[in-house]
Amino acid sequence: MKISLRLADETDLDFLIELRTDTMTQYMQDMNWPTDKMAMVERVRLDYDCANIIEVDGKMAGLFKVKFRPQQNQWYVVQIQVHPSFQNKKIGRTLILELFELAKITASSVALGVLKTNPAQHLYYHLGFVKVAETDAEYLLEYRSSAG
Repeated sequence: MKISLRLADETDLDFLIELRTDTMTQYMQDMNWPTDKMAMVERVRLDYDCANIIEVDGKMAGLFKVKFRPQQNQWYVVQIQVHPSFQNKKIGRTLILELFELAKITASSVALGVLKTNPAQHLYYHLGFVKVAETDAEYLLEYRSSAG
């Protein structure tokens, strides 16, 4: 299984809106957040300049948005979503571990926010993230490399 990333472009919008609908609707409903198409488009468009399509063996499998925040010396995972047909194949884990390696090289940290209703938080804790703050809706997690 070959996992690769490519920068998203405008032709990927339909895939990304469908992906967000498939992967996030239940968690958003649990939070009483809007799940209409406009809400999905708005979230997909957030930080679109750093959106990468996850490809597995050349097939679109998800979204990985990461941006560097220089003031915090931190890589921030804006969004990570893996299509249901590609879940449980360690794709998200692989990408996060690669990001940890980058953070180690750059002596920086990695952070993300996860909805309190999203079971992906268990993976993040398992990988070494710790909760540094929380809002009504999400946990704010951070990973500090041994070099950071």
